[in-house]
Amino acid sequence: MLAVGVVTEVFGPHGPEFPGFDLALCAEGPGPVPTDCGVPLSLTHGLDRLAEADLVMALPGAGFRTPPGPAVLEALRAAHERGAVVAAHCVGTFALAAAGLLDGRRATTHWRFAGLLAERHPSVSVEADALYIDEGNVVTGAGAAAGFDLCLHLLRREYGAARANGVSRDMVLPAHRDGGQAQYLAAPVPADGQDERLAEVLGWAREHLHEPLPVTELARRAMMSRRTFARRFAAATGTTPHAWLRELRLSRAEELLETTDLPVEEIAHRVGYTSAAVLREQFVRRRGVPPRSYRRAFTATPR
Repeated sequence: MLAVGVVTEVFGPHGPEFPGFDLALCAEGPGPVPTDCGVPLSLTHGLDRLAEADLVMALPGAGFRTPPGPAVLEALRAAHERGAVVAAHCVGTFALAAAGLLDGRRATTHWRFAGLLAERHPSVSVEADALYIDEGNVVTGAGAAAGFDLCLHLLRREYGAARANGVSRDMVLPAHRDGGQAQYLAAPVPADGQDERLAEVLGWAREHLHEPLPVTELARRAMMSRRTFARRFAAATGTTPHAWLRELRLSRAEELLETTDLPVEEIAHRVGYTSAAVLREQFVRRRGVPPRSYRRAFTATPR
């Protein structure tokens, strides 16, 4: 039921500027479908709806250890073959693997079941630690709330940072978590005064992206040594301060490219890079295209 809520929340309506998608819940046959919280879903769509979908998501279910029926597997393969994006998170990934769509690809699932996925499907390169893995028209995500990360990534990829950030704000979620970030933290961060200071520093950094923001300055503001700050930062976020800032800068640059006519040089300075050349280098390395190409792609079609 959580997975249903994730998908319908991200791809549902978010105000007049984003009315949402033509969203349908489908099953092998219309009718009641049991859920893990005891409330059945009454579905009106069968597999025929997959034949016209641009995005097909296989949701996780308790019976994932048994492969779906032949009709479901064939519907997934047919959707993929005609060019639809096929995605799954958590143990929904097992359905894509059973359909052969993950053969020769990298994929992830809930960390608890990554070993089982690798054992059953040795032709799949399973990455147990990733939040989500984008292989083009096949995308997989980790368990539970990582479904939000997967869906927001798809929204960002197809419709841009501004729209994805707007939806994440509606849901009071982080705008973006990199797919390579760890699924879970090895140990919880104790709730104490240091953590409050860390949260305050992260908020301050978001408002001061135009500044250099060296780790030494962040640590000083958190009243920690650099080593302690780096350790507690990794425990709280699953990544390094450098990687966190880089993604924050690039995400903000994406939004400015989409929503303003500012020159790329000005955008580079606003997000903390010394020149347009440095922004371009990071953008090409992390996003695959230069900033101007990204701007053309997300402004050519009204959204």
